[in-house]
Amino acid sequence: MRLAAVLIITGLLAGCSAAPDTGQGWSFTDDRNETVSARERPQRIIAQVSAAGALTDFGVKVTGTFGPLKKDDGTVEAEAGSVDPASVTDVTGGGYGELNLEKIAGLSPDLLVSGKYAEYAGLWHVTEEQEKSVRKMVPTVGILQSGKALPDTIARYRDLAKALGGDVDSARVKADFDAFTKASDRIRSIGSRMRAENKTVLAVGGTTEGYFVAVPARAPDLAYYVSLGLPITTPANPDLPGGGYFERLSWENAGTYRPDVLLWDTRRASNKPEEMKQHPVFAALPAAAANRFVGWDAVAPMSYASYAKIMNRLADQLEISLGR
Repeated sequence: MRLAAVLIITGLLAGCSAAPDTGQGWSFTDDRNETVSARERPQRIIAQVSAAGALTDFGVKVTGTFGPLKKDDGTVEAEAGSVDPASVTDVTGGGYGELNLEKIAGLSPDLLVSGKYAEYAGLWHVTEEQEKSVRKMVPTVGILQSGKALPDTIARYRDLAKALGGDVDSARVKADFDAFTKASDRIRSIGSRMRAENKTVLAVGGTTEGYFVAVPARAPDLAYYVSLGLPITTPANPDLPGGGYFERLSWENAGTYRPDVLLWDTRRASNKPEEMKQHPVFAALPAAAANRFVGWDAVAPMSYASYAKIMNRLADQLEISLGR
């Protein structure tokens, strides 16, 4: 359904700001192969926090966000990147995948953007049922965030930002790209050193229920690091019914893989290193005993600015860990 029609039907057109009509209309085809069309370029955008961070880095203003925005101490979640919480309205609902539809309606949005994982119905942080309700108010765009290399995913957010009026060829974005390239070179150099020394990295996380090892090919960032030569181990038995993103193990089997560096999932739901070390088998791993832990921002805005910072931090921490 065309955007203009949707807004008229739901009564959301009143109060919307819009770019001058060029007479050519606006359209964008997302990674679900769905095309959103509108008489004018969307101006009021709601986005999942990581998508919002990417769009912000590419010069697009976001009106509302959903998903983890602020930590308990008031600082911005890594998932949200450069988003200023004071400049957006949080429309997150009461549970995972739920949105506050009243808040969304109050924002009079033109477009909702989120990541998309091919194995799951709906969008990221939006259940399939919720998206059905949202689509009655505002069109949605999904950008694929699995099964693609990081630069390709970043390029898709760049495409969307350009379509939304972002100056993706600005001096700032070019500087961000240069910083991304230089940070990539640092990872490549460290990977070369680690392979020469026959050392490996393992991406892991844990909860009270168990231990998990990430499959690098399923995560755009890890897959990119592997392509640069960083020796991240692929677990032997991924959880295929769960999409093949992780191999799930009991804490008693946490010694199945014995890396030189542990890349740990920094998300709130995952244990911190000191919590993981409360499990004796894990604590006995040489990397854990020597505190060779490196933070893994498993979810972050897909932009050059975001990943230049992430990769430089990763390189710094790897260099420290390799010195232990």
